[in-house]
Amino acid sequence: MTAVCAAVLMLSAGCSSGEGGEPSGGQGTASSAAAAPSPSATRSGASPTAPPDKGSVTVVSTLTEDLASPWGLAALPGGDLLVSSRDEGTITRVDAETGEKTLLGSVPGVAPGGEGGLMGLAVSPDYASDRMVYAYFTTASDNRIARMLYDEEKPAGQQLGAPDTVLRGIPKGTVHNGGRIAFGPDKMLYAGTGETGDTGLAQDKESLGGKILRMTPDGDPVHGNPEADSVVYSYGHRNVQGLAWDSQNRLWAAEFGQNTWDELNLIEPGGNYGWPEVEGKGGEPGFVDPVAQWSTDEASPSGIAYAEGSIWMAGLRGERLWRIPLAGTELSADPQPFLQEEHGRLRTVLSAGGDTVWLVTSETDTRGTPEAGDDKILRLEVE
Repeated sequence: MTAVCAAVLMLSAGCSSGEGGEPSGGQGTASSAAAAPSPSATRSGASPTAPPDKGSVTVVSTLTEDLASPWGLAALPGGDLLVSSRDEGTITRVDAETGEKTLLGSVPGVAPGGEGGLMGLAVSPDYASDRMVYAYFTTASDNRIARMLYDEEKPAGQQLGAPDTVLRGIPKGTVHNGGRIAFGPDKMLYAGTGETGDTGLAQDKESLGGKILRMTPDGDPVHGNPEADSVVYSYGHRNVQGLAWDSQNRLWAAEFGQNTWDELNLIEPGGNYGWPEVEGKGGEPGFVDPVAQWSTDEASPSGIAYAEGSIWMAGLRGERLWRIPLAGTELSADPQPFLQEEHGRLRTVLSAGGDTVWLVTSETDTRGTPEAGDDKILRLEVE
């Protein structure tokens, strides 16, 4: 393990760019729901055999192209995909077999600007009965999470119902808006937020900025969260844009560093991940060190997914897909880069089950160099 960590530490430092790379209320009442796993449960339990030290990535096909500033990606029960446009404020359905695109509609209230706009998407765990799609987006006053009824029977462009806000008051900024949302194995809704460049927010437990949040589908604090009447699940984060669970239901998160280290963290309820006191592995009491770290020019990570025993992490400035093989709660081998500078900036990764992974490029987000066909969703086979 020491050798693996040392290898990761050897990556050269650099000034980050892309989301997180610039220098830098309203919660519901507590409700009874699934309790959060304890830190011991998070880090223990039988784990499958570690994957091979070396993996592989094959780009099987381009599912669709000509997407504008794609950001969030979520799968419907049948396998089709929903993708958000950060700057246009729209949600589009993509047929998982043909790549055909159907516009659902625009999300009212989205106010794009800088790194803000329409970002993460999630499909309700009870979608078969409630038909709800969740979105994280920037408004004129804050970042918030809302849900909308998706009516497939209505004409294209008119299929989204009015937003029902479940959580408001997440701080907004030109930078560091976070934005990833996902339903966990416990059917609770998780969100990664940023500290908007105001570093003090990350350590302020009363602020929703620089946190990972855990809430019921209605936006209420979950009974069993680290603090009663709070949706704050972990804190001390700079800008979280990647959330994924492994085969043992452990939560992993990727976040942007400032000038030195980007991080992959194993999330413990109530854990303090150090920002702005510590960037990367500081080894200081009271702070949780990352499991892996990269120089900011090698990664600038956004989305992550778990597949075939590894975390797969998209790099924006790094323009590569990282494979991070796991043995339980630790690295089983050195992280391995793929697709370096082949498809430009990479935004979102989503597991489709087995060895299939969806990958979204991010060349039209004002920081890339778009070419014909950008942006795209690629279908990958991974090992």
